[in-house]
Amino acid sequence: MSESFEKRLAETYGQLSTRLQTAADYVAKNPVDIATRSLRSVEEDTGLAPATFTRLARAMGYASFAELRTDLRGKIAQDVNNFAARAERLQAEHGKGQQSFFSAHLSACIANIDQMAAQLDQEALAEAVDTLYRAKQVVVLGALGSTGLAEYLSYMAEYCVGNWRLANRMGSSIGATVSQLGKGDAMIVITKPPFSDTVLKAAQLAHEHGAYVIVLTDTYACPALRYCSASFLVPTESPHFYSSYVASMALAETMIGMLVSRSGPEAKARIARIENINLQLGIVSEG
Repeated sequence: MSESFEKRLAETYGQLSTRLQTAADYVAKNPVDIATRSLRSVEEDTGLAPATFTRLARAMGYASFAELRTDLRGKIAQDVNNFAARAERLQAEHGKGQQSFFSAHLSACIANIDQMAAQLDQEALAEAVDTLYRAKQVVVLGALGSTGLAEYLSYMAEYCVGNWRLANRMGSSIGATVSQLGKGDAMIVITKPPFSDTVLKAAQLAHEHGAYVIVLTDTYACPALRYCSASFLVPTESPHFYSSYVASMALAETMIGMLVSRSGPEAKARIARIENINLQLGIVSEG
């Protein structure tokens, strides 16, 4: 989806009427349909009249719906490429030795980190980490492809602070966890296309309960952005069939490093205690 559309959506979504928000959600989730099908056929699926999409376009600053559609078509091949199509492209480009996948993937990962470093608002990051440090409790939530990063972030944090928890840890209830959030608490949401409805709803509820919500994503069209107190967009471009999480992991590790530096001697003492107990339990060995 074109950057122009994403930025317009992020900037105007909160001012749209409920009906226009419904239309905007459909456009963001179904760019191919909007770019290739008639509005009459879209109406059959959504129950929204063509005039609704015309009003949406104008509310977002487009001269017409046709201009919005043209904007979507600009980069549609890049941004709505599904996993199967990307896997086919990967096989075609690298399966016969035409290009080194290692080199292509490594270059993409480095480019993502360089782009993140160039565009990251470090003051906003410092403010977000300070808020996490002061929070009564911090909940981390990610689903689908973001599950692993959410678990890793929570794992790192638990070494240095005792008030972080993973919302969807096995045996726990996301509902119970979110219900306990309120003012003074924080939630870190990691979500990238395709978005998990559960994660989006959890972000909304955490926001409504007064929690400080941090969203890590890779697109301005992420629906969770409307509920965030702070957000960080991390590039995920990759020749792979799925988005790369290398830059996202670098950001997560940076956040934990900053958290440890703010925690002072307490964090050092906690890490030492945990390492000692791990040795006693035989989880790790001294060798």
